[in-house]
Amino acid sequence: MSAALDSLLAELRACRICRDTPRYGPALPHEPRPVIQASSEARLCIAGQAPGIRVHRSGRPFTDPSGVRLRGWLGIGEEVFYDSSKVAIVGMGCCFPGLDAHGGDLPPRRECAEIWRNRIFEQMPKIELLLLIGHYAQNWHLGAQFLAGGMTETVARWREIYAGESHPRMLALPHPSWRNSGWLKRNPWFETDLLPVLRADVARLLK
Repeated sequence: MSAALDSLLAELRACRICRDTPRYGPALPHEPRPVIQASSEARLCIAGQAPGIRVHRSGRPFTDPSGVRLRGWLGIGEEVFYDSSKVAIVGMGCCFPGLDAHGGDLPPRRECAEIWRNRIFEQMPKIELLLLIGHYAQNWHLGAQFLAGGMTETVARWREIYAGESHPRMLALPHPSWRNSGWLKRNPWFETDLLPVLRADVARLLK
């Protein structure tokens, strides 16, 4: 890891802006615990939403059933997945945002991406493939032109996005939550067409 990134991550992990001086809405109601996995050597980056309550407690990204599914999609095990020199994991929000009135996770705190996101990616120049999980990451990295038809249409346009001129290459994915099991059954092309391409690219990047 570069000294510059190491210093930046230390600064991020000490961040208390959303609790002490929030820019948007009420203050974070609990002690922040930024969760991020990053290295200047990583070639693959997973851009997710924000930590859930289990990740907040563990301090490690995707330590929940969605992580099991995601690793299955990528065709890798925990040893590789949690090797920061190979895989970076950078949410749109680095802290658990809390729960809404219905018990679901609130959106990622807007302060986080505004303050930290570009600075983090500037310190990861070797990223070749960026996996965009969920609406917030897709909106940030792809823009509104790919989101008008909803998540299904965005993911269905994966060939167009993947073959685009952006660097790093990008691929939009649904969230690997088990709540999306019905979506996966209704869209079998995701497993038959997209996942083989994704796994081959991941294997090439990580060998």
